[in-house]
Order: sequence, then C-alpha cells, then structure tokens
Amino acid sequence: MLTPPVQAWRDSGRLVEVEGRRIFVREREGGGLPLFFLHGYPSSSYDWSRLLELLPRRRAVCFDFLGFGLSDKPRDHLYSLHAQADLALEIARRTVGKECVLVAHDMGTSVATELLARDLEGRLGLQLESVLLLNGSMILERASLTLAQKILRGPLGPLLARVSNPLFFRAQFARVFSPAHPLTREEAANHWSLLEHERGHRILDKLTFYLHERVEFAARWHGALRDWPGRLELAWAMRDPVATPAVLDAILALRPRAPVTRFSELGHYPQIEDPAAVAQVIERLTTPLRPS
Repeated sequence: MLTPPVQAWRDSGRLVEVEGRRIFVREREGGGLPLFFLHGYPSSSYDWSRLLELLPRRRAVCFDFLGFGLSDKPRDHLYSLHAQADLALEIARRTVGKECVLVAHDMGTSVATELLARDLEGRLGLQLESVLLLNGSMILERASLTLAQKILRGPLGPLLARVSNPLFFRAQFARVFSPAHPLTREEAANHWSLLEHERGHRILDKLTFYLHERVEFAARWHGALRDWPGRLELAWAMRDPVATPAVLDAILALRPRAPVTRFSELGHYPQIEDPAAVAQVIERLTTPLRPS
C-alpha cells in the first residue's frame, strides 16, 4: 500500500502509455530550460520530490523507469539500459521538447552516458544544454557494491528477491546513507511502498541487469564520458559506500576538467539527504556560462 506522501506524489503526476506500457511521469510548468531527471536503482522519481520543492519556479520533468516506482513492472522483460534510454528519449520528446538540462543519479547516470554516446553519434534528437551527474557507479570496477547487489546479480538473485521484505529493505537502504543524515523510518516506508507497488520487489534481481551492462558497454559509456563536448559537471557525495570517491577519481581520470562539487558529509542519495545543497548546484549549472 502506498504511503500518504507517495499517494500525493502519484496524484501530482500521470500515467502515459509508451509501447503498451504505463509509465509514471511527473511534469511541472515553470520558467527556464526544462530540468529532466533520471533516477537510480532501486528507487524512483520520488527521489527528486524534496529537491523539486526547492526549485519551485523551474520547469521540471521526472519519470519512473520501466520496472520502477509507479510505472509498469513486467515480469518477462529484459531491463536493459538501452531500452531505458529509448524510454527516456520518448518521455523527453513528449514533455521537454527539443532541449533540456539533464540531471542523473545512480543507475540513471548510465542511461545518461548512453544518451551522451548517441549524441556523439549524431542520433540523439535532443539538445542537452548541460548535464549533471550525481553519485553513480559508472566505473563499476572502482565501485563497492552492497552485499544485496552482489547476491541479486548472481545465481541466488531470484531467491533473494522472493524473500525481500520491509525490514531487509530498510536495513540495506539505510547503509548507503551517511551518519550525519541517516535514513528515517518515514523515508524508508515511502520508498518501500514504491518498490512493493505492483510487486516490484519480486523482480529486484531482474532490475540489476544494468550492472552487467556497465561491464559489457564500459568502453562505449566511458568513451562518452571522456569525449562528449558539452557542459558536464559532477556533484559527488563523499560518504557514499557504493559509488565511492574512487569512482569519482576514475571518472576524473577520463574527464579531468569536469567541474566537481564535493559533498563531504553526504551519502549515496545527496538529493534526499540534503536537497538544498543539490538545488544550489543545479541553479549554478543552469546559469549560462560567460564568454571567456
């Protein structure tokens, strides 16, 4: 059952049909270039809810990837990031139009790098005015996956998904938050209700397919990080136990001139732990660069 805050979030958005699947989209009118958000695993667009409250005058669009949050969660689907990138572009086409500022976190950062790769190939069909990447294990070999992630991507993954429950979820989810900003019971209940919606917790193993793709398509996505010519910035929570500072260092080895904002006391979900800090970065990112 959805919690009251999540019900309010649901009621503020809508379901749109894309290739026979229902996708939850939360769209808000406002000024400036549209902000287009990509969420991570295993959560949903609800991750951005508090952040959006701090950007009340900005046009913004976020949505739940297929298999997540309030979107459909088919059991027989291969949850490829390439398909999720197709979905993101279709949602963007219907909502933000021809140009946007892209903000991505966790799994969403790999969808973002696929979009950058397509842009380099000249087949994106969307103008990315700037890109902000929050914590994500884009260089997987430098990340420190949680025990649950390691099990879910292995042969015992289906078993773990079948026995997942609110207590197990809260214990695992809490580990990626910082000591200074711990996961609250209310926040855990909100995210569990979205995960459990339409029995999404039973496909947790299928949703980790992106971890295999981060290996298979590493050259493509790392190359996009290195070579995309646009304005790309990083905002990194330094207390993240998964997408650790070692991941940030590896990204900067590919793109040494990328501007970085370091959040010294935040964990894996900076937009939940300290949305005001992330909002400040977005406000700066959306300010046009002065001619040099």
